[in-house]
Amino acid sequence: MSDRRDTAARLPVTLVVLSYNEERNLEACLSGMADWATDVFVVDSGSTDRTIEIAERLGASVYTHPFETHARQWQWALAQLPITTDWVLALDADQRLLPELRQEIDVALRAGVPAEVTGFFMSRRQIFRGRWIRHGGYYPKYLLKLFRKSAVTMDAADLVDHHFIVSGNTRNLGHDLVEDNRNEAEIAVWTAKHNRYAVLQARQELHARRRGRTVSWRALLGHPDARVQWLKQVWARCPLFVRPCLYFMYRYVFRLGFLDGREGFIFHVLQAFWYRLLVDINILELRGEPEPRHAPVDAAQSAATSDTQR
Repeated sequence: MSDRRDTAARLPVTLVVLSYNEERNLEACLSGMADWATDVFVVDSGSTDRTIEIAERLGASVYTHPFETHARQWQWALAQLPITTDWVLALDADQRLLPELRQEIDVALRAGVPAEVTGFFMSRRQIFRGRWIRHGGYYPKYLLKLFRKSAVTMDAADLVDHHFIVSGNTRNLGHDLVEDNRNEAEIAVWTAKHNRYAVLQARQELHARRRGRTVSWRALLGHPDARVQWLKQVWARCPLFVRPCLYFMYRYVFRLGFLDGREGFIFHVLQAFWYRLLVDINILELRGEPEPRHAPVDAAQSAATSDTQR
C-alpha cells in the first residue's frame, strides 16, 4: 500500500537524462528526483566510470544506446523509452533544478496545465569553474526543458547541440536551472571538447547554407529558440574571422561580460572568441582553403552534455 501511495503522490512527469562518464555531475542532477517524478530514465552512451552505478543507486532506470549526436540521442530516447506521462523533463547530466524551480514545476503541473500550453522554458544559470556567469548575455538564457511528449519535435540535422521544438503555446518559469559541468574543472577538458565541437559546428553551418533555409525576422517576436535560430542565420552571413572579434566585443564589453571577473574573462575569451575562431578556421578547411591536415572528427566521441550553442 505504501508503494502505491508513494507512486500516486509523484508528479506526472518523466525525467530523462543523457549521460556519458558523468560520475562528477550525475548525483547533483538526480538527487531526490526518484521520489518526485513518476519515472527517472538515464540514457547512457557507454560510460566507463561510476555513472551507471550512481544512476541506479539514485533510483533511475538505465538504458544504453550508442551516441551519434545529441539531437539523435534525444530522438531515440523520446521514441524508445517506456514513458507513460504526458510531460517530460529533459536534462543534461550537468544540469539540476533549484528547489524553487522544482516547487514551481510541481505547483504548475498539479494545478493542471491548459491543453494549448505544450512547453515551459526555464532560465539557465551557467556555472564556469565555480563561478556563475551572470553577464555577457548568458543570464537569463531560456531553455525549453519541460514539454508534452506528444507535441515535441527535433531537428536531426543539428550536429552539435539540440533544441526541442513544440507545437502550441509555451510559458516561462520564474526560477533557475543550474548548469555546472564538473568534468570541465580542468580547462584542458573544456578546450578538447570544444575543439571537437568546432569541426562539427563548421560542418553544420556549411550544410545549413547548402539547404538554403531562411528564418523570417518575425521569429524575433516568437519564443527564445526561434530568436536564436534567426540570429544564427544572421551570424552565418557575417565575414569569417571578423565575426569572432565582433562577437567577443559584444559579449565582453557591450553585454558587460567583464563584470564576471577572472573566470568570466577566461569564459568569454574561450567561448566568444577562441571557439568561434576555430569554427571559422574549420569552415575554410572544409571548403578546401587550405586542405585539411587532420582526420574527420567522430561525433560519437562527443560527451553527452553540450552547452556550446546555448
